Amino acid sequence: MSPADLLLPQARESGRTAEPVTAGQPMPGPPVPPEPGVRSGRLDNSAAPRHGGPRGLLLLILSAVTLVGSIAAAVRIGTADTGWTDLARVLATHLGLDVEPLPPLVDSLIWDLRLPRVLMAALVGASLAVCGTVLQAVTRNALADPYLLGVSSGASTGAVAVVVLGIGASTLGVTGGALVGALLSFALLLLLLRRTGLDSVRIVLTGVVVGQLLTALTSLILMASADADTTRAVTHWLLGSMAPARWNTVVVCAIVTPLGLTVAWLFSSALDGLAFGTDTAASLGIGVRHTRMLLLVVTATLTAVAVATVGAIGFVGLIVPHGVRFLVGPLHRVLLPYAALAGAVFLVWTDALARIAFAPREVPVGVITALLGVPLFLLVLRKRGEL
Repeated sequence: MSPADLLLPQARESGRTAEPVTAGQPMPGPPVPPEPGVRSGRLDNSAAPRHGGPRGLLLLILSAVTLVGSIAAAVRIGTADTGWTDLARVLATHLGLDVEPLPPLVDSLIWDLRLPRVLMAALVGASLAVCGTVLQAVTRNALADPYLLGVSSGASTGAVAVVVLGIGASTLGVTGGALVGALLSFALLLLLLRRTGLDSVRIVLTGVVVGQLLTALTSLILMASADADTTRAVTHWLLGSMAPARWNTVVVCAIVTPLGLTVAWLFSSALDGLAFGTDTAASLGIGVRHTRMLLLVVTATLTAVAVATVGAIGFVGLIVPHGVRFLVGPLHRVLLPYAALAGAVFLVWTDALARIAFAPREVPVGVITALLGVPLFLLVLRKRGEL
């Protein structure tokens, strides 16, 4: 797919001067394709389901309970059978309660391997879903996902440089190298955008260019320096896997992810305005350039931490926002929390499927998300009348 194919018509800036708005007069905005909850270029609250008040709070609580239940159930899934009682005893033991501990092997299986893995899947799924939601509004591009900024390609280059070339292997490790590569790729993106500005078309095009450049560099390093075993190991990481998750990386994600999600949610109104273009956002009093910059930094940071920890996992940040938007409407104040919960649940169960689908061999979770993501995305497009 060429970079031009990624640019949808709604990604182009209107270039018109915003007209003054008087009380009782509808907000003018650039023409955009109709979406659920959008009519004539302005928010149509009547088309979106009502999720405020006690009913909305109850639905949000039920969604959170679904996530907790999914995490508990996914911990039990694997080649070795464990029961609900085993999980409860392990948690009680590590919380310091007076219970009889399990054998060390079973305790380590649940506490050191499965629980960090499942929690990491939930955190990464929430991050990727929210990043996709934010970038689709910021760039006005329905195909935007967390890897639009080239951060994933930069992380891959950093990881390959550590594994294959040994650069910083003793100090950074694979995760550290991937994080440094992701942040450097985002810095390169901002450097290239410094002269041209932060409008949506340039963000998309520059992100594609940076991503393709770093992907080519990664391939060159692999072909020139790696043997077959190293290439196989790196390829497994590039496809995304929760297997490397440990408590130290879970703690890092557990700090970064809620902070990033909170910042994105605080800018919900700004995202609603940006979804209709620069003119509409500016007429609402939104500092377009500074808001875009802040949201790009937030999404790049969340994506960099996620990719550095578990590799590049595609389709979560693309299909989850569209599916949730179809269910709850386009208002980001409601959309972002549900996208986070849906992304977490989706990746928890996808990772569980990756563990058992071809047992005892484990499939990279990125392969499963792609296999599930394509038909789900087509289904969402069909339900929205765009296919």
